[in-house]
Amino acid sequence: MVLTTIAAIAVPTTASAAVFGTRTIANGSKGSDVKTAQILLQRTGASISADGSFGPATAKAVKTFEKTNTLAVDGKLQPTDAPVLRAKAAAAQGRTTESSSSGDTPTITPPTTTTASSTTPVDDTGSDPIGGAVPGDPVGTPGEKAIINPDGTATAPASAPPVVQEIIAAGNEIASKPYRYGGGHGKWKDTGYDCSGSVSYALHGAGILDASMPSGNFETWGDPGRGQWVTLYSRGDHMFMYVAGLRFDTSGAKPSRWQTATRSTSGFTVTHPAGL
Repeated sequence: MVLTTIAAIAVPTTASAAVFGTRTIANGSKGSDVKTAQILLQRTGASISADGSFGPATAKAVKTFEKTNTLAVDGKLQPTDAPVLRAKAAAAQGRTTESSSSGDTPTITPPTTTTASSTTPVDDTGSDPIGGAVPGDPVGTPGEKAIINPDGTATAPASAPPVVQEIIAAGNEIASKPYRYGGGHGKWKDTGYDCSGSVSYALHGAGILDASMPSGNFETWGDPGRGQWVTLYSRGDHMFMYVAGLRFDTSGAKPSRWQTATRSTSGFTVTHPAGL
């Protein structure tokens, strides 16, 4: 249930779709990697907008970060600065990074489930819970759980960062749209969306993804391991994500992509947007 014909998709090659840490960004740079850097800088205490445009305010925040961390003060973020910023942002959130500065992928232990020997994703509602919420959970109280509304949309918890609320709001726009193979890859506003097109749309709505990608590409996108707010599960034939405890998935969508039921994660690569 995923777009696998690479020729049918324009895989991002422009700077605007670059992954943070793969190029030097400086005053005048634009793109999703700039927005990722801005989100991470916000988490270290910088008062800047995460708009994907590297301007004077971002340059000033970068210089402050460089001074604080004894880096060369030039207002630019080099690829070698990326792991330092990720680590500092994670530490500022009271967490430790899930990957070392050497880039080693951590060991991920998926929920213990029995997975059918089929290429079709299978819902395993009896698996160990990854997260989830129920409509009875209160809204606006401390916590990290979103809830599903009667109409199939989701409501973010008041504690969620703005970017997480934006992901949920964008996901709501297509939560009950029909599944369509290749949907969401040729254009953002489509009649239906496949699994990676759905996730791409939600991330794009929050401004952290500039171009839709097939599921296989998400295996190397973002940071490895589970995130605090958003976790992506990707493999060649399917992908889905958890946002504030809710699963956003075309598999099992009856009728909404937002679901409280868990499923098998066996064989999936686990990543998360930097800083989330």
